[in-house]
Formats: sequence, C-alpha cells, structure tokens
Amino acid sequence: MSLMRRSLAELVGTFILVYFGAGAAAVTLMISRGAVSPNQFNIGIGALGGLADWLAIGMAFAIAIAASIYALGRISGAHLNPAVTIALWAIRRFPAAEVAPYILAQLAGASLGSLLFAASAGMDAVMVGGLGATAPFPGITPVQAILAELVGTFLLMLVIMGIAVDERAPPGWAGIVIGLTVGGIITTIGNISGASLNPARTFGPYLADHILGGAVMWGHYYIYVIGPVAGALIAALLYDYLSRE
Repeated sequence: MSLMRRSLAELVGTFILVYFGAGAAAVTLMISRGAVSPNQFNIGIGALGGLADWLAIGMAFAIAIAASIYALGRISGAHLNPAVTIALWAIRRFPAAEVAPYILAQLAGASLGSLLFAASAGMDAVMVGGLGATAPFPGITPVQAILAELVGTFLLMLVIMGIAVDERAPPGWAGIVIGLTVGGIITTIGNISGASLNPARTFGPYLADHILGGAVMWGHYYIYVIGPVAGALIAALLYDYLSRE
C-alpha cells in the first residue's frame, strides 16, 4: 500500500475512534445536565456517576477501536495513536520517514471526528459535553495525571506488542483484545486524568472546542503528550527486550 493510502486509513480510523469514543463522553455529559447523582458517593461525569459512566464510555471506545483495527489494520496497521507510532519507530518496527505523515493523519482524523460530532449533535455537544475533551479531574495534580496516562498507555502498548506486533501472536484477536484493554483502562483512570492514552484523541476535541467557541484547554495538552508517549516507549522497549531471542 502507498503511504498516502495508509495515511488515509489512519485518518479514517482515528476519526472513528474520536467520533464514537469521545462522542460517548460528550453525550454522557449532555444526558446528565440537570440530573441528580444517585448518592453522594457517586461523583462521576454523568447521571449514573462513578464507574458506571466510565464503563459505558470505555465500551464505546473499545467497540470503535476494535472496528477500526478489523476494518483498517491490514492497510495501515491501525496505529490510531501518535504514541503507538512513535514507540514502534523507537524499536525500529516503523520507518522514520513515515512517522510524521501518520501522526498528521491521526491528528486530522481526530479533529474531523470532533467537528463532525459537533455537527451531528449540536452546540450542546460543545458547550455542555466539551466534545469529550480530557482534563485532570478536581484534586488531581498534573503530575498525577501524567502518571495515570503513563501507566495506562504502558499497559495498552504492552498488549499491542504482544497481540499485534509479535509475529508469534495468535491471529484474529488484536481488535477485540486491544479494544477491551482500552475500555478497562478508561474505566479505571477516567476519573483521574480523563483517560486519553492518545495525543490525537485529546487534540481533536481541543481543536474543535477552540474553533467552535467552547472551552480552551490547551494548557493541559502537554499531559496527554508526555504521559502516553512515555508509557508507550517504556512498554515497547521493555517488550522488545523481554522477547528478544
């Protein structure tokens, strides 16, 4: 496949991830507007509160990621994430000349996903739902958020290495395993850092919110670059070391 076609596949896959995954987070906030939490301990992002909302959002991401991997993985490898692309380049599993085109395609796909979700759902998706933009939750410091993103992306990249990159992995399982891994991570760390795990997933809603008059959150963006990229690099280097003959 040409680089142009593979980059286009990355754009489409990341579009799907953000439209349906981040869109689910925005819808959860829209549904909960004016809703009363079931009890004082359920301090979550939506009407259900706590882990119930995060599980629902995580499953939306899981399904979107699995669908993208099965649909487009044979074309581009379905990185869908600049942190994954950078980590694969670091262990010489991806050519340096193709890193920038892949990342640009991922950022463009995420931005398109957020803009089209806003067009689909209306301005409440921006003003109330924030298009599912990620930010540390109250009481969470930037260092804590970076650590949560690092550990979450470490697990994600470790699974990617084992189920998708390693030639010894059983075929056909990558989509469902990677998708469910993301869903589980989001359920756990969603109320800490917002559970981005992906610089493109955060970039798209930030840019669309900025363009459409929503909250301007670029001051948090470094969290969702440093944490995911560091976590993915550590996992890829560790797996490469552990599995080397």
